[in-house]
Amino acid sequence: MNNFGKELILDLHNCDVSKFNRKDIKKYLIELCDMIDMIREDLHWWDYYGIPKEDQPFEEHLRGTSAIQFIRTSNITIHTLDLTGKVYINIFSCKDFNEVKAGAFTKKWFRGKIVNFKILKRI
Repeated sequence: MNNFGKELILDLHNCDVSKFNRKDIKKYLIELCDMIDMIREDLHWWDYYGIPKEDQPFEEHLRGTSAIQFIRTSNITIHTLDLTGKVYINIFSCKDFNEVKAGAFTKKWFRGKIVNFKILKRI
């Protein structure tokens, strides 16, 4: 059976919500990719930046910033929840990377507590 990489799934709670903005998340993605030796490609955002509050359909507790950082070997996704101080991150790559190092870096960056750390092998 072929190996098509792995996916690191991280759930962090009690994070520093001051890091939940486009500027800090972009810096996190740049430094993370450099650290785990991934080549960054397009970066796409989804949040409510510039959308009037009355046009925002989600409940307040779901408000946050989402991004997908494409990398040459797949992608990194991030979803923040501003009111609860939670961040959800998936790092998926066909190229191997050090998941322990990536998890420790993420925990330190967002100053949170890792409550889920799972590795999925893609076959």
